[in-house]
Amino acid sequence: MKLSKKTRKALAGYLYISPWIIGFVIFTAYPFFYSLYLSFFNLDFTVFGINSTFVGLKHYIYAFRTDASFPIQFWDTIIDIVLSTPLILVFSLIAAILLNNKLKARAFFRLLYFLPVVIISGPVISELVINNAAQIVDPRKYFIYNFFSVLPNTISYPFIYMLNHLVLILWFSGVQIILLLAGLQKINAGIYEAAKIDGANNWIIFWKITLPLIKPFLLVAAIYTIVDLASFANNPVNISITQRMFDIDKPYSYSAALSWIYFFSVMILIGVAFLLLRPREEKI
Repeated sequence: MKLSKKTRKALAGYLYISPWIIGFVIFTAYPFFYSLYLSFFNLDFTVFGINSTFVGLKHYIYAFRTDASFPIQFWDTIIDIVLSTPLILVFSLIAAILLNNKLKARAFFRLLYFLPVVIISGPVISELVINNAAQIVDPRKYFIYNFFSVLPNTISYPFIYMLNHLVLILWFSGVQIILLLAGLQKINAGIYEAAKIDGANNWIIFWKITLPLIKPFLLVAAIYTIVDLASFANNPVNISITQRMFDIDKPYSYSAALSWIYFFSVMILIGVAFLLLRPREEKI
């Protein structure tokens, strides 16, 4: 049977990407779904192999009803992600707007903001956090920190959190700055000129032009930030999952259940970010 030119090109394309597809299925998709399978079983390692016993939702129920430490670690991590994500996005947007202006040595400052992404890889940032390098700036000696400290916890907690994690917020902002900077450069300068001619000031221009047009890039940056923070090796949940992998009474299976609890929680956060930042069609 003679194949059309379009079909031959498609087959050639699939042939070129087949090593990636095979690698994805073997090293990513299979372990991904196998961990879901493990979360519903108890595993017993014997000299004859691995025996699995179906226990249903036992591990998921145990995580929140019996485990004394995981719920605390879980909610601490989720709260960290919820608080850090908007702070990182706001800082990244401010930095991107500043770097988008015509400044002297603009390329140098762009490199300076992105440099932590290059230097601070997973193992490096883990060691820095372990050795309290993120505490090089002590906010407790400043008046603003003491001011928020005396306020009720429900009001002061987000501000205290921001001041305590200022260095980490800066470290995690490099890629987001690049994404938002690319979005700003996509906006036609003529739109700004027309708005200024109509009498709009910078504040109105930001809220009516810049923010709506950059919202798709904010969505990408938000999703990236949530995933980046969630996969941070030193957050409490990831540490707990790693430690529980080799529990004698429930090896692998309980840590797999914790992983899926965490996964669905992160997906909910991504869904919320999508609902808040998705582009909306303007009604005429």
